[in-house]
Amino acid sequence: MEFWKVLIADDEDIIREGIKQCVDWAGLSLQVVAEAEDGEEALELAVQHQVHIALVDLNMPIMHGIELMKRLKEQLPLCKIIVITGHDEFTYAQESIRLQVNDYILKPADPLQLAQVLRGVRDQLVQEQQASQHLQQASRQILKNFPLLRERFCQEWLDGNLSRQEILEQLNFLQLPNRSPELLGILRWRWEAHQSGMKEKERQLFLFAIENITAELLEEYPLAIFRDQSGLIIILLWDGEAEGQLARIEQEVRSNLKIAIEVGIEQVQEDITELAAAYRRCRVTLSKEVPLSPMVRRVKQYMLEHYSECGLTLDFIAATLQASPVYLSRLFKQELGESFGTYLTQIRIRKAAQLLHSTDISVYEVAERTGYETQHYFSTAFKKQTGVSPLQFRKGVMPEEGGPT
Repeated sequence: MEFWKVLIADDEDIIREGIKQCVDWAGLSLQVVAEAEDGEEALELAVQHQVHIALVDLNMPIMHGIELMKRLKEQLPLCKIIVITGHDEFTYAQESIRLQVNDYILKPADPLQLAQVLRGVRDQLVQEQQASQHLQQASRQILKNFPLLRERFCQEWLDGNLSRQEILEQLNFLQLPNRSPELLGILRWRWEAHQSGMKEKERQLFLFAIENITAELLEEYPLAIFRDQSGLIIILLWDGEAEGQLARIEQEVRSNLKIAIEVGIEQVQEDITELAAAYRRCRVTLSKEVPLSPMVRRVKQYMLEHYSECGLTLDFIAATLQASPVYLSRLFKQELGESFGTYLTQIRIRKAAQLLHSTDISVYEVAERTGYETQHYFSTAFKKQTGVSPLQFRKGVMPEEGGPT
């Protein structure tokens, strides 16, 4: 049987003994574990025994009862305090109430009244213990179901059903960065077209395998991976530098699982309440995209991994991939609708914009990191692509209407 620990603090031996004798402590599931005749000793013993209930006389030597109660509240905030004193002045009662004393009894203590008060305090301790146990159990359940809670939250976020305050609160609770992600990825596996006879169990195993490959490739970045209501795998990434790894997923899945998936990537440089718009754009783009040939996919991947190298050219990539530059150029333009040079510039300027937005490094260093030989050449290309200079972009200046985008 569990006993709640009690301290009796009074400078008179006869009072302490009287209190001990007039209560059926065991019957109330209580146990007197310590007695003290001054405030300093009472505090030391209360902390030592981690008492649940302290019966305190206001008028004690060395440390006054009021000071003792203050210190008890600081060091044992859950301890219940019952004041037993010969002082019936209203000011004492007021101060005791202000200190959240659980009850106030005048000497000589009536045994029945004291037992009633102790029973009430004990019941309060029992209720608080039960509530604490329920909260601990709920906390364990929350931790166990964290992935599911994240998935539900992210789906609500993508659906546009949450306010800014709700998004921020849940991001904090679910231990995600409290800002909009920089990248949104969608993985689609057209299993129906090629695996019509596949059982549901097999399909789920493949989807879990795709998610595991994705998680391994992106493990060094802050992210959330989940499936939306239509079964697409969604990836939210809070680091734009992960784009190269995100683009590698298709190749890794093909290599390891021998199946083909499509990867849609959307830049997210918007307010946290606008993630739903980026999600819709990415889905639309993915539904329109014609699957790329293996050669063009390899070129795209190579560009994402080596865009920071000044000497990156179509001829160099063609030689690396052992392909004809003329054939590769024609195929690239045919499938992506852009020339190699234009597409590379778009990647570099996008990466530069991420660096300008999320870091304080100099424009010269941004140029160097994105494959430009000089700051001047970089600034010219950046303004032509965005309509503003790198410094204006960093300051949040928007391009003039009708200017380049």
